[in-house]
Parts: sequence; C-alpha cells; structure tokens
Amino acid sequence: MRDTWSLDVLYTGFDDKRWSEDLKKLDDCVEKFQAFAARLSDENEKETIKEGLKLLEELEGLSAQMMIFCELRGAADTRDKDSMSYEGVLSQKRNRTRAAETKFAEYVAARKNLEQDIKEDAFLTSYAYLLRNMAEDNRHLLSGDVEEALAKMDISGGAAWSSLQGYLTSSLEADLGGKKLTLSEVRNLAYSPSREERKAAYEAELACYDKIKDSVAYALNSIKMQDISECELRGFASPLAKTLYYARMKEETLNALLEAMTEYMPQFWRYLRLKAEKLGYADGLPWYELFAPLGKSTKRYTTEEARDCLITVFSSFSPDMAEMMKRAFAEDWIDFYPRNGKVGGAFCEALNSKKEFRVLTNFSGSFSDLVTLAHELGHGYHDFMVHDNEPLNMEYSMPVAETASTFNENVITGYAIDHTGDEEEKLALIESQLSDTAQIMCDIYSRFLFESEVVERRRDSFLFADELNEIMLDAQKKAYGNGLDENCLHPYMWVCKSHYYSADLGFYNYPYAFGGLFARGLYAKYKKEGSAFVENYKKMLKNTPVMSVEDVAKICGIDLTDKEFWMMSLHSYDAEIDEFEQLIKNA
Repeated sequence: MRDTWSLDVLYTGFDDKRWSEDLKKLDDCVEKFQAFAARLSDENEKETIKEGLKLLEELEGLSAQMMIFCELRGAADTRDKDSMSYEGVLSQKRNRTRAAETKFAEYVAARKNLEQDIKEDAFLTSYAYLLRNMAEDNRHLLSGDVEEALAKMDISGGAAWSSLQGYLTSSLEADLGGKKLTLSEVRNLAYSPSREERKAAYEAELACYDKIKDSVAYALNSIKMQDISECELRGFASPLAKTLYYARMKEETLNALLEAMTEYMPQFWRYLRLKAEKLGYADGLPWYELFAPLGKSTKRYTTEEARDCLITVFSSFSPDMAEMMKRAFAEDWIDFYPRNGKVGGAFCEALNSKKEFRVLTNFSGSFSDLVTLAHELGHGYHDFMVHDNEPLNMEYSMPVAETASTFNENVITGYAIDHTGDEEEKLALIESQLSDTAQIMCDIYSRFLFESEVVERRRDSFLFADELNEIMLDAQKKAYGNGLDENCLHPYMWVCKSHYYSADLGFYNYPYAFGGLFARGLYAKYKKEGSAFVENYKKMLKNTPVMSVEDVAKICGIDLTDKEFWMMSLHSYDAEIDEFEQLIKNA
C-alpha cells in the first residue's frame, strides 16, 4: 500500500501513448458529434435520438476521463504546469461541441412523440429521465453559438478565477514558531491537544489569508458576477434558483430543511457553550477552540490501522462495501498525506470509465481523519452503486452527493461510541460527532447566509475584502448565536472555501446540511430496521442519477418536503447532547 495514489489505470503520464491516442480520438468524437448535429432532420426521429445519445456516451466518457486525469494530477501538485495546460486544451476541445449539443437538445425538446418513443424503445427507456430533463432544460439554453461562446469565455473567466483561488490557497506557507508549514498542516493543528498551539495555528492561518485576501476577493467578485449574469440570460430568478433547478430539488424541500435547522439550532449553541464552560470560557467558545479535543481519545492511526478498522466496521453493514474498501487500499486509490503543493481538504473522484475512484485526503492519524476516510469512501461506494447504470446515468445531483458519505460518518462514529466502556473515550467520540454536526448546522448555515448576501450585494457593487469579512462575521454571529465568542470568529472563511469559487456551481453549501441530516435520518431508520434497510439504501443510491431528490427519498419511505422528517433527524441528537453534558460534568 503506497502513500500516494496511482493513476496508471488512466495514463502513466502525458507522455503515455494512450494519452496522445486519446487526444486524437477526442478530436474524432468532437467532429463526429458536430457532423451529426449538422444533419439533424425530422426523419427517423427515434433512431436519430438514439444515435445522438450513443455519440454523447463516447464523447462524455472520453473527455471526462482525460479531464479527471489532469484534475487529479493538479490536486496532488498544483505546481504541475502540464496538468493546467492540458486542462485548457481539453476545455477548448470540449467546448467545440457546445453549439452542437444545444442543437441536439433543441431537437429532443421539439419531439412531439418523445414520450411514445421512450415507451417503445428499451434504450430510450433507460434514458427517460435524462431525455425529459434535456427537453425541460432547453428552456434555459441559449442559441448554440452563444452557448459555445460562453463556454469559451469561461476558460479565461470563471474557471481562471477558480484556478487562481486554488493556486493561492494551496501554495501558502505559514510561519509557526519559525517552522514553515502548509496551510493544510496548520489547519490540522486545530485538533491539537495544546491550547497554545491551537491559538497560534489560528493566528498563523489568518495571517496567511491576509496576504492573499485582495486577490481572492477579485476572484470571488468575478465568479459571482458571471453567475448572476448567466442566470439573467438563462431566465433564472437567482443563482440559488438555478442551483435548486439543476439539483432536481424543490424549494419547499430546502425551506423545510432550513426551518428545521433554525428551530433546532439553539440545541447546538447549548453544546458549544457547554464545551466553552468546560474549557474555561465564559463568553462562548473562541473560534480556535471549535475542534479542541475533550476526553482522552488520544489514539493515533496509521493508514494500515485505519484500513483494518474501516473494513471491520463496514463488513457488518454491507460486505460489498468492505470489499470495495479493501480494493481502495490495496490498489493505491488513496493519496493520504499533506505536502507542499497538494490541495487541502479531502475529496473523492469517480473514474467511471474504469469503475474505480480516487480519494485525496490530508491524513494526520486522528480519529477525525478516520472519519474523513470513511466519508470519502462513502462517496466511493455511491459511485460503485451507479457504475452499472448507463454511461450518461452516473452523475447525481449535489444534495444527494453528500448522503452516502455522511451516512458512513454516522456508522463509524456510532460503532466507536457503542463499543467503548471508557467514559473519557466516549466523551471524546460524542464530542467529535457533535462537533462535526455543529459544522453542518452552524458553519454550513453561515456559508449559506454569506453567499446569499454576497450574491445580493454583488448585483450592484464590487465587494472588497473588508466588506466580505464583515459579511462573513455577521453570518457567523447569526449561525452560531451565543455558542461562540463573537470577538473571536473567522473573517476569512470566504477565502479558503473552494465551494464559493465556481461559476457553474453556486450555493454548494446547503447540500452538506441536506446530506448530513438526510443521512442522519437514514441512519436512524437503519438502527430501527437493521439489515432490511440495506437493500433499499442500495436501491436508493443506484437511482440517484435518474430521479429527483424527493422521488429517490421515497424509496426509503421519506417525504423530504415534510419538516417533521428533518425534525426527527435532528431530535436524534437530543440524547447525545444530554449525555455530553453529563459526561463533562463527570470528567
């Protein structure tokens, strides 16, 4: 088992013969699809749609594989100039088909007999959801030439600003006691057992962001203005409305979720104040103490120990998930440790063409890192569930994207809590889970409030770094209430969160709250129903690319527009918060 991942299943490098061959093949795919779109006619409509879908399968599959290779290399080392260069090349090649794709979508939308064709043809039946969405989405498409122009402009617009934010934040080095550390290493010190080290790391982190705040502010302003402008062109009321539309999620579902969160949030403020009092703070918790460890869970994990633990725990839930985890570790699908140039955080990327995935994490050996691995491998399991779908039926929407991952967090943490008889260790585990959920409840909500305000103000004016800081601090005060010390917050959270920096993907915040609380509700059902739940769960994951968020939840008997489901999910934390209070009194 290596410390870094292997991408050889895709390409050994840009000098790999397969890479040059696929570059040529991609050009051929582009030309074939352009030629196909140029000869669309009203004859043999059913066969024409089938031909278009098969050409798209080939085009999407190949371009995605090549772009993912570039992105993974770039994430592992942001200084990899070849990756950045080829991302641009691939984007340009792919953008040549935008006009043709728009023309094909218009063709599909114009078919009066589309539903009949779907009913009569097995291949079209398998793409029923895609075709119906394609016809509906056509209302928001512009002319083919305009779509192609917008895609080309994005390369030097939103995509370029996004790359700048990624480069600036990943290349930062913090000075901590005369020692140079990557930003990921500094942020990991938030979990340090030393109060002095946590505080020093927090101050060093803020000092880093202060150096790049103005540049990143320009990136954020430019990206949000691009998103606002495109929404106006496409007929969306707002970036949030656009995001909900493409998430295939109803506004009433989001409203039910947010209403439940705001109603229950004082319980998490209570948790934060209990933690503050335990640590000796009278005015709420300082930001740098959010992840301060309580209890005595000082165990550190090697990557081998993390592997063995995860396989043991998830074998009892689903043997096929355990087998998938074995492969991930044995076949070098994971890049574990932080290093200079490597992006921070963690993610999982599906390699759909190979029916595999790759995980990036910044592992330091804590229980939190174990949970992160479980989280990302949950994404991987989700990908495994959809790998047998049709090639164009593998992409699922943002809200459900965090469901399987967060479900895994509940499983691993629940197992750990249930299998310890040591009160100090139990305190540490419960605190870790409540801390993670506070991120879903409070931090994610603050990000939602921040982005909502930024989008609203950006319509009329440019937002300089100091104003962005003020908006962020105000959002944190509303989201964390009296749980945090309002004199010690984090004004630069807008600088470090990559989720803000995509012109195509606004409001990538509420999906984390959705996924976390949806997963918690699913976990409650699993604890109640046992093994009978697992098959419905798998069926639900498999269908996420071909159903709306609301319909996919019905597979497990859940109505997402009902606030009571979300309250049920949240009230499952009641006992844990009560037990946390008792444990810290006994400690």
